Amino acid sequence: QVHLVESGGGSVQAGGSLRLSCVISGFSGTMYSMGWFRQAPGKEREGVATLYLLGGSTYYADSVKGRFTISRDAAKNTLYLQMNSLKQEDTAIYYCAADGPTYGSKWDYDDEFTYWGQGTQVTVSP
Repeated sequence: QVHLVESGGGSVQAGGSLRLSCVISGFSGTMYSMGWFRQAPGKEREGVATLYLLGGSTYYADSVKGRFTISRDAAKNTLYLQMNSLKQEDTAIYYCAADGPTYGSKWDYDDEFTYWGQGTQVTVSP
C-alpha cells in the first residue's frame, strides 16, 4: 500500500520561508512524476509544482515561480517544496501527489496523479 506523508507546514509571517517534505513508501514500479498542489479556503485545488523524475524537468505555477523550488532526495524517498518569500495568498493546505503524468503539459492536472498525502496547512500572516 502506498503512503505519502507530508510535514513542514506551519504559520509564518509574510516574507518568511518554509520547507515542506513528503515521504513516500510502498510504491513499486516506475514513478514518472511527483508534485505539490494546494487548496485555499473557498477555492479549487491548484497545481503548485511538479517534478518529472526521469528527466528532471520542473514546472511551476506562475504565482510561485522564482519563490518556490521542488526537489527530491531519491535515497530518502522524499519530495521537497522549498517556499521562500511567502505571501498571504500562499495560505492553503498543501498536498503531495505521486505517480503523475509521464511527461508533458498536464503537470497541474490533479486527476493525473494516483496517490495523495493527507495535506499540511501553511498559513502566512501579514
